[in-house]
Amino acid sequence: MKKHMNIPIFVPHNGCPHDCIFCNQKKISGYNASFNEHQVRDEIEAYLSTVKGMPHIEIAFFGGSFTGIPIEEQKSYLELATEYIHKYDLDGIRLSTRPDMITKEILDLLSHYPVIGIELGVQSMSDEVLLASKRGHTADDVIKACKLIRSYPFDLGLQMMLGLPKDTVALSLYTADQIIGLDPDMVRIYPTLVIKDTELATLYQHGLYTPWDLETTINLCLDILPRFEAAGIKVLRIGLQTTQEIQLGRDVVAGPFHPAIRQLIDEQRLVNYILDFVSDMEAPICIEANHKLYQTLVGHRKRHLPIWSNHEPVISICQNSDLPKHILKIGNTYHNGHSHTTL
Repeated sequence: MKKHMNIPIFVPHNGCPHDCIFCNQKKISGYNASFNEHQVRDEIEAYLSTVKGMPHIEIAFFGGSFTGIPIEEQKSYLELATEYIHKYDLDGIRLSTRPDMITKEILDLLSHYPVIGIELGVQSMSDEVLLASKRGHTADDVIKACKLIRSYPFDLGLQMMLGLPKDTVALSLYTADQIIGLDPDMVRIYPTLVIKDTELATLYQHGLYTPWDLETTINLCLDILPRFEAAGIKVLRIGLQTTQEIQLGRDVVAGPFHPAIRQLIDEQRLVNYILDFVSDMEAPICIEANHKLYQTLVGHRKRHLPIWSNHEPVISICQNSDLPKHILKIGNTYHNGHSHTTL
């Protein structure tokens, strides 16, 4: 059962001093313009009317750079959110912004409200990638902002992108390692998509930008995720949330888009674990799993079945309803299918 929910209030492009090469907030957020106070109230109340038994609820200002909008407007939104937090006993406020929009004065202001988390759009820790993407800030700006936020009692979230202009697999791994060094509480990973009506779309159409494919992106995430997990950093999301606009063939022109990319990554992690475990086995191998884990072994649209049937020796998979939902049986050994460890 889901235990946490954000009430997302999008502030598309408000506060952003730069037009990043990849960005079209209207398409990404699914909202056409920033909200006025009445719209924000309507949005919050619409979410609250559907919530039943949800123990943790936050109001989240996402989309643009919240701390870049005029101070008086920030205060208005913060006071409005605070009203609902007190009235409905919500957990607090979360917001996203740019690294170069963090100052002591801003953090002092936020500390007077029930703000519990700040997420920074890092995107890359390579200055070459940041420059090519027209981010308008440097990796050093990220480091300074994180240190400043860490001097306050806020949760710190960092967002990184994979496959930006000038990016490479090695540079993305470097960014992940640098992010770990900044000690965030959580991260979000966004593969770069080519969205309509962006400068990146123009570059793509002229053959000046090549987006990464899905397999490259999945394999990179298979390398990045264990690094974050080993550091105790929670990965909140991989990939943009599918909206009416964010769909391949509509406003996503190209790029490693998949509505269930996190599922594909988790499936592949389990497949890789199994293949490594059985690598020295010579006799035919039988894998048993409960229904849910069995579906993971089959894979999205049965994408993993050829892996098992073509393996030498052949690997057969079957359902065993007597097994707990997270337990995998390989031959005579039992494994935790969620943490990929032998029991």
